[in-house]
Amino acid sequence: MIEIFSSIDTWVALITLTFLEIVLGIDNIVFISIAANKLPEHQRKKATNIGLAAAMIQRILLLMAVSFLVGLRNPFIYLDTSWVQAGISWQSIILFSGGLFLLYKSTSEIHEKVEYPDHDEEQLKSKKINTLRGAIIQILIIDLIFSVDSILTAVGMTNGISKNPNHALVIMIIAVVISILIMMIFANKIREFIQSHPSMQLLALSFLILIGFMLITEAAHLSHTVVFEQSIGAIPKGYLYFAIAFSLLIEFLNMRLRKNLKD
Repeated sequence: MIEIFSSIDTWVALITLTFLEIVLGIDNIVFISIAANKLPEHQRKKATNIGLAAAMIQRILLLMAVSFLVGLRNPFIYLDTSWVQAGISWQSIILFSGGLFLLYKSTSEIHEKVEYPDHDEEQLKSKKINTLRGAIIQILIIDLIFSVDSILTAVGMTNGISKNPNHALVIMIIAVVISILIMMIFANKIREFIQSHPSMQLLALSFLILIGFMLITEAAHLSHTVVFEQSIGAIPKGYLYFAIAFSLLIEFLNMRLRKNLKD
């Protein structure tokens, strides 16, 4: 287990995944804040902390379940037609469906944030919350919905990082724990930062499009898919890491430039 952390790819994946987990969890933080603000003042912080702690446990359990299914590599269905050949396994099904979901989720979220920026907040405000238990239940439901893209992102970025699937699971769990702890400590500051820099949310959603496409190609590659006598290869994760790092660098430079212009 220790040797996996001697690889630079592991640390790059862990840092990048932790950052993405935080950014992708901003919507969750905003919703949690709205839900908690409906409670009396003395219960708001408690509801936020309990909700995030329960969300962390919920995500770890979901990670274990998804990772188990992804580990099922043996094909159980074979396609052999005149134009496509493939061996379908549970791993490829999870990755392919996850990729499609991320593409749908990211594009629909980008559309809503650009065309209807107050949609999520208005939707949540329409629901009444009067008790601490009610707030925590709604926080868990909201987190369950938002955990799907977060977990699929984690699976996509760590899949194939080691021959032992438990290594990828450990990396994902560490990233989730670190991100949730950071959100618990800096929830309000993180929310304020993203709200003042909405382009970071759009950037994270754009990363989901890349990751979704990578999951689809990875599923085709693991299924040894051949389309019109052309095999489909996997996209090297180094390309994805470079694209994410480069995009973040440009965005931070733009933030610095905008700040200087205001000054």
